[in-house]
Amino acid sequence: MSTAAGLKPLPFLIGGEWVQDTTSSFTHVNPATGEVNYEVCAGTEAHIDAAVEAAYKASSQPAWRNMLPHDRARLLNRVADLMMERSDLLARCQMLENGKVWKECKNQVTNGAATFRYCAAAIETLGSEITPPRGNYLSMTVYEPWGVVAAITPWNSPITLTSNKIAAALAAGNGVVLKPASFTPTSGIELGRIALDAGVPPGVLNVVPGAGAKIGDALVNHPLVRMVSFTGGTEVGRRISEFAGKKIIPAVLELGGKSPHIVFADANLKAAADAATVAIFEGTGQSCTAGSRLFVERKVYDQVISMIIERARALRVDLPDAPGAQLGPSASFSQREFVEKLVDGARKEGAEILLGGTRPSDPRLAKGAFYLPTIVAGITNKSTIAQQEIFGPVLCALPFENEDDLIRQANDISYGLAAGIWTADYKRAWRVARALEAGMVWINTYKQFSTAAPFGGFKDSGLGREKGLQGIRTYQQVKTMFWSMSDTFDGGFSIAK
Repeated sequence: MSTAAGLKPLPFLIGGEWVQDTTSSFTHVNPATGEVNYEVCAGTEAHIDAAVEAAYKASSQPAWRNMLPHDRARLLNRVADLMMERSDLLARCQMLENGKVWKECKNQVTNGAATFRYCAAAIETLGSEITPPRGNYLSMTVYEPWGVVAAITPWNSPITLTSNKIAAALAAGNGVVLKPASFTPTSGIELGRIALDAGVPPGVLNVVPGAGAKIGDALVNHPLVRMVSFTGGTEVGRRISEFAGKKIIPAVLELGGKSPHIVFADANLKAAADAATVAIFEGTGQSCTAGSRLFVERKVYDQVISMIIERARALRVDLPDAPGAQLGPSASFSQREFVEKLVDGARKEGAEILLGGTRPSDPRLAKGAFYLPTIVAGITNKSTIAQQEIFGPVLCALPFENEDDLIRQANDISYGLAAGIWTADYKRAWRVARALEAGMVWINTYKQFSTAAPFGGFKDSGLGREKGLQGIRTYQQVKTMFWSMSDTFDGGFSIAK
């Protein structure tokens, strides 16, 4: 999949054909080394139009639209098989492009394949419903695909997040145009190749990389696109929501987060410190559900923070394919600059940097977009760094006095994606979990995910849900049907015989 100097840029997929339009392309840079990975062909508005037309034509064909559930499940299972057969290729695509460590990349391929298998199993068992009649008729609810779905994916975990969208959309019977993030285009391209090789009809899945502000807008605004599924930043999500609102089409938006991770004094402090370290630093902090605001009950605040500092200091920051690497670089040099700017701003506002706050000194890492695990204290929940999503390895440490104080601070933010609670009191856990404005709450654990559990956020963290049975239904529209059980028409006003 890689290109060397002088070779043509990597192509993309429209209507089952590989498009190698070299009139526009972009250079992809490895964030771990600063070296060029390859050139990738960039789509234009004309390519988007062709891709949507291909998806519309393919999804309208009876061979796809009316495919029996077990046949559709067979294709999805075949996609999962091929993902596992090509797991090294998919993992390498992601590692080269966003700098995630090798182990995490491999795990994400496994998770992505599991999503296809789950959707395959679910679509074989999901049925229509007979609804209670209120007369001499039979009423039932059936589910139809939307038609063409625009799937726009981010750069932080492209394999799993693309799988979440594509598996559910295909299981529901739609055609799809995938616009992968410019930082991470090739895992999406390779998933398109896998779908073709698995027997998914040409045109059902199309993949067009390129600049989001250009082709992303063209895709969302295309008149044949009937649904949008977007994962990414909140501001872009607002823009997509505006476009979708004008067209009166649904938009599933999985957006940013600034998740509160809460430790009460009665918790298992060792386990909580372990979890808090993983929750923010895994994936170099580039996760929408990262536990980036750590609230610790004041009576154990110093103890817990000391434990996390000890654990974070021992984390290995290294090249993504180095044995034992735990943190790789930021996904791009511009992302590291953004993280540095926020941390430097916190310093100027009087924050205390308990750990990190700088680039590593190891000369082997000097050419990459690396940044050390960082812990920021001496701030309030109103501080800029505590309110803004960082998407980097930066933990904001905040003490709280009691349960009421905690809930007030935790909810005092525009985001509401996830939260974590550590306590030995199950009644308190229930109260706090219900009071938190978040779409997902972990209790005495963190970052546990299941493809069977719906995922999404409150407030500025998004709309709609992905994953689980609800996630598949998201990609379908509801139709109600009435069947008369009478030999005559007995509705409305009387008609003279």
